Amino acid sequence: MHEITPCLWFDTEGEEAAKLYTSVFPNSRIVDVARYGKAGPRPEGTVMTVGFELGGQKFLALNGGPEFTFSEAISFQVSCKTQDEVDAFWTKLSEGGDEGPCGWLKDKYGVSWQIIPTALPELLGDPDPERSQRVMEAMLKMKKIDIAALERAAAA
Repeated sequence: MHEITPCLWFDTEGEEAAKLYTSVFPNSRIVDVARYGKAGPRPEGTVMTVGFELGGQKFLALNGGPEFTFSEAISFQVSCKTQDEVDAFWTKLSEGGDEGPCGWLKDKYGVSWQIIPTALPELLGDPDPERSQRVMEAMLKMKKIDIAALERAAAA
């Protein structure tokens, strides 16, 4: 299989974003930084690309200019086993960004993330349609997902 590496287009913040992301996710690192040369199109010496890994997944940040911006059409889903994990990722990634509904947020660079506890798809997939519907109704009222509240809704 061919390797697939997401490339994130930033104006000028690629290195800053890579540093943030590698500080948030365990087993992450910046692999390399390439700079623009005399040929441009951006000023010589400025960061062009940053290769980095998040939990072993390769990414590339490209400082390509202001022509393109991020949208919710692409997001990164983070599976969390505990509420503490949900809380930690939510706090770190939403700082300076925007909190959205149902576990979605935009970080300060405009990148969309879904901070999803593993309990959510399990509860939504409950074979009892009334239980799963109560979970859905509870989730639709949340920004950051609250596992205990979802479990209370399922049990109601």
